Amino acid sequence: MNPEAARLERIGRLIREEMDAAGGTIPFVRFMEAALYTPGDGYYEHDAARVGIRGDFYTSVSVGPLFGELLAFQFLEWAEAADETTVQWVEAGAHDGRLAADILGWIGDHRPAWRHRIRYVICEPSPVRRRWQEERLAPFAGCVEWTDTLPETRGVIFSNELLDAFPLERFGWDGETRVWFRWGVGRSGPGFAWCRMPMPEELCGFLPDLPTALLDVLPDGFTWECSPIAERWWSAAAQALRQGWLVSFDYGLTEMEFFTPGRTQGTLRGYRSHRHVEDVLADPGAADLTANVNFTRLEWVGEAAGLTTTGLAEQRQFLTRVMSRTLTTEADFGEWTQPRVRQFQTLTHPQHLGRSFRVLVQGRGVATASSDIGNPGG
Repeated sequence: MNPEAARLERIGRLIREEMDAAGGTIPFVRFMEAALYTPGDGYYEHDAARVGIRGDFYTSVSVGPLFGELLAFQFLEWAEAADETTVQWVEAGAHDGRLAADILGWIGDHRPAWRHRIRYVICEPSPVRRRWQEERLAPFAGCVEWTDTLPETRGVIFSNELLDAFPLERFGWDGETRVWFRWGVGRSGPGFAWCRMPMPEELCGFLPDLPTALLDVLPDGFTWECSPIAERWWSAAAQALRQGWLVSFDYGLTEMEFFTPGRTQGTLRGYRSHRHVEDVLADPGAADLTANVNFTRLEWVGEAAGLTTTGLAEQRQFLTRVMSRTLTTEADFGEWTQPRVRQFQTLTHPQHLGRSFRVLVQGRGVATASSDIGNPGG
């Protein structure tokens, strides 16, 4: 058996053993956790090359260094507007460290005076991914530090495509009994199949509050996802932020955008070699599993922790506003070469990453301007 087949066999055996111990069915959230994060074997745990043109999917970071350079420019604007002499930037979900390298590389080239005034922290609980990051960021030794948990921060806590990768719950609507149930996974021959499970009381608080008129027309089995794990992480990040900005780049929807005729099966999907995987339960660990982020719920969670929402915008809007401020002579952003222009087009074009990706910005103890999410406090 080749190493890849052996890895997938180990994940499958672990899941089947847990099913047997649980009486035949486990919640999907646990299935997804095992597929993606089983130590040493999970999808995100064993191959840094999964992201990019030659991998299974690409991100804004894969497009080129421009995404990180624009973030560096924006973060420094916020620091300078706050008249900070030193700042702390905390990146969560840094994967192989490429975004950190792009940000710090631009700082070194265009704002060298800030190089040792920025405390760049990567929050990374995985020893495997930390090794990838340390290898890539070796040229920036002394400028980056690592932590397992979010530190108290005055500056920026940010993530790019982190929240969609948290294990999620799938809930289904029973049209006959008019109650929500929990989707689970059980055995089906040598593979796996969807099963309906009762709704645990502790999850009832995560169910959507829908008007009766909408519930009357929801079809049986209508599926909706949310991630209590992601919401708890956002709450923890909000509480860790003593002053500054909490920022997330991800693909997602507002609460009511999930409830449309075209999303009766939810937004869960798998990716492998840049193609949709038809059966997300097949070969756990072989494909990326992901679903749209519920930005409305993140807004609520952050505001409950005392943050102020600056706004929620499409990525193209956010980056275009940042880009417009790089064009002045005093900005010293660097020349807008043809490679940079092509990267910007990919990052902002509605048919690429511009519309499907959104940016949520919340702040504490900072001036906000909801009319311009690209420059809060502008």
